[in-house]
Amino acid sequence: MFEKNLLANKKILVTGGGTGLGAAMAKRYAELGAEIVICGRREQILADTASAISTATGGTVTPIQCDIRNPDSVEAMMDKIWSTGPIDVLVNNAAGNFIAQTEKLSSRAVDAILNTVLHGTAYCTISAGRRWIEAKRPAVVLSILTLSALRGAAFRTPSAMAKAGVLAMVRSLAVEWGPRGIRTVAIAPGAFPTAGASQRLTPKNSDNRARTDIPLGRDGDHAELANLAAFVVSDQAGYLNGECITIDGGKQFKGDGGSNTDMLLNWTDADWAEMKRKAQGG
Repeated sequence: MFEKNLLANKKILVTGGGTGLGAAMAKRYAELGAEIVICGRREQILADTASAISTATGGTVTPIQCDIRNPDSVEAMMDKIWSTGPIDVLVNNAAGNFIAQTEKLSSRAVDAILNTVLHGTAYCTISAGRRWIEAKRPAVVLSILTLSALRGAAFRTPSAMAKAGVLAMVRSLAVEWGPRGIRTVAIAPGAFPTAGASQRLTPKNSDNRARTDIPLGRDGDHAELANLAAFVVSDQAGYLNGECITIDGGKQFKGDGGSNTDMLLNWTDADWAEMKRKAQGG
């Protein structure tokens, strides 16, 4: 259903583009004709992903090491990108999350999530937006959320707070920047497992459970999210602004039945200790 040149002549920056959903979106954008920039903290992973996408698609993919938690690092990245031409689309995908008992979180643990998900997203968006507005350029900002932005998430409180803040940013800027020709949109994915998230978020006794919490009975495929992400940043979605689209197989309409929350409420201290060890890679 997508024309091969749907995103031709567009330059797209994907934060957290070295792995998981970020890499899947970057590849799809390249397949549809866009020039891609991916950023993240791990230089070798970025380089490997950029090479793999370029080889698979024939497109131009530039990796840039950047810690979006650091505003100076973000500004340096944007200066480097703009030196060869502005981006047309920013995809705020970089994130972090883990499960934990909220009352036991340290301030550093809270900041670890807020600094990436909320502050880093704001730094990137404002930095790009300032440049677009100064140049009077139309553009699109796509922010990848989670269902927790819409309804909260027990045992994932900092992430839910941060994602809800990003959604507020999307809706605020839709009004403020819309008259400047800059669209802001969001996608809230449901279950799209990635290696990193599964390690940090999947309880030890639910790794292989049936997806009874999802009406379609399965997890999402990365290609399904990537296709939606391609449409919403394309000119074909030019009247979409300030909206958050949920793609979750209908999970949001089933309530909490079959979710992990009831299980987590009954965990022992030993269960939590094991989860902490697992999240730390032990």
